[in-house]
Amino acid sequence: MIPVSMVGRVGELAELDRAWSTVAGTGRSAPAVTVITGAAGVGKSRLVAAAVEGLSPRPAAVLTGTARVHDPAPYDWLAAVLSVRDVGALDLPSDALAWLAQHPAAPRERYAPGTLLRLAVRTVRSLVGAGPAVLVVEDLHDLDPASLNLVVELATAPQLPALLVVASRPPADAVAPDLTRRVLARLCGVRGAVRQHLGPLGVAEVAEILTQVYGDSPSTARVCAGVWQRTGGNPYALTELLAVHAGRGLDALVREPLPEHLRMPSPRAAAPPEAELTGREVEVLGCLVAGMSNKQAARALGISVRTVTVHVSNLLRKTGSASRTEAALWAVQHRVPGAGQARG
Repeated sequence: MIPVSMVGRVGELAELDRAWSTVAGTGRSAPAVTVITGAAGVGKSRLVAAAVEGLSPRPAAVLTGTARVHDPAPYDWLAAVLSVRDVGALDLPSDALAWLAQHPAAPRERYAPGTLLRLAVRTVRSLVGAGPAVLVVEDLHDLDPASLNLVVELATAPQLPALLVVASRPPADAVAPDLTRRVLARLCGVRGAVRQHLGPLGVAEVAEILTQVYGDSPSTARVCAGVWQRTGGNPYALTELLAVHAGRGLDALVREPLPEHLRMPSPRAAAPPEAELTGREVEVLGCLVAGMSNKQAARALGISVRTVTVHVSNLLRKTGSASRTEAALWAVQHRVPGAGQARG
């Protein structure tokens, strides 16, 4: 497997490890919450998998669940967790467990929603035990309302020694955008919650991946900007591109036609190369090329996040770009001097 999404995610992995240490190393009884957002294919699931794999000490339990997109039902997240566990030993009403596990032979009589939610929390507590445990919620944007309520309850449940890791696309991509937006806001509002937003990989990170796959070749630097533009820096698209052209040589990545499912929207026409940028704007542009967030750019340049935001806005206007990625592409296409030299 090509380690595409792990390139450039060292900081995020370290942050997840620190969140785990607050549960496993300090005896914290309340959950630690980490929310990871990003577009489809940006590497959220692989980041979570790599983080969980590297946790030390090892979790006493890892409960992972996701939505059944094609056949949704209440409490999908918990049903997915229960589907791979022996629930016979749990001290819970068998009919309630049948409902929560979405068992086909569940009794017709249903619990009141509030009662079932309390039983769902109790079920998770039973599975966590003395902990410490990791609760992984994949694809929050596709979850049913009952599961969303459960996730919020777990995030604030007292005496639950667990790290709750939630991965989601932006609310605009959700089944219920407004509800997902409210849930994400509540999760991020939990005391001590960590929020990570994964953006596309930068040109330098794409170059690192190409070097891993093809070795150090003189043509790597020449090809990486073209590959970045073709994939938009999206790790999934990059992985697919490498797989499609496996064995054809490095130049095939930019020479051969793209498969239909990998074709990215054409970037808007770039502004003329004579766009006048200040020295600080060039430095901020370099941070965009490196794939940095505003917070990371502010730290790298020793300025405030608000100042970075103003510079980014000016860069989008001056370069005629609709997004940070387009502005970074503009810098590569026009070989802006110093745009690739942001201070670390």
